[in-house]
Amino acid sequence: MILAGGDHRFALTPVRYQFPEAEGCPYDDNWLVVRGEVTTPGGSWTFVDPALLVGEAHRVTAWLRGAAAGTVAVTEPDHDGVWPDTWFTEPVLAFSLAARGDDATLAVRVHLSLEALPPWRTGDDRPDIYQYWVHVLVGTDELRAAADAWAEALAAFPTR
Repeated sequence: MILAGGDHRFALTPVRYQFPEAEGCPYDDNWLVVRGEVTTPGGSWTFVDPALLVGEAHRVTAWLRGAAAGTVAVTEPDHDGVWPDTWFTEPVLAFSLAARGDDATLAVRVHLSLEALPPWRTGDDRPDIYQYWVHVLVGTDELRAAADAWAEALAAFPTR
């Protein structure tokens, strides 16, 4: 899946199950290692992390489709910052919608925390969970295409 627009780009790929052999534990058997590639004006970086359960990975597809269809509301900052619309067990990756334009352009926030942060934002400079994000401007057609690509990539990783 690739979200690209303006001077930001976010790509996410499921890589493998964290544990190659299923042991009969529905939780541990379904951890997916994902690879993220991020480009911003401030720099580029990658991360590889067991960040999503298989079911959570499918929620990404649903969120992307919902945002493209107009059923995901814009999330405004509150006194604690900006909290994502959809988040997962591991607080590494999350999504929220920053704006919906009149021309079918969406500003998607990709929230990145912990292992997914840029290497220059670690240590004392590390933001709180979900409080670092990348804004990606995409059209609804591009968002639907990203959802389709993500769903296709997930087909190789059924729930075990």
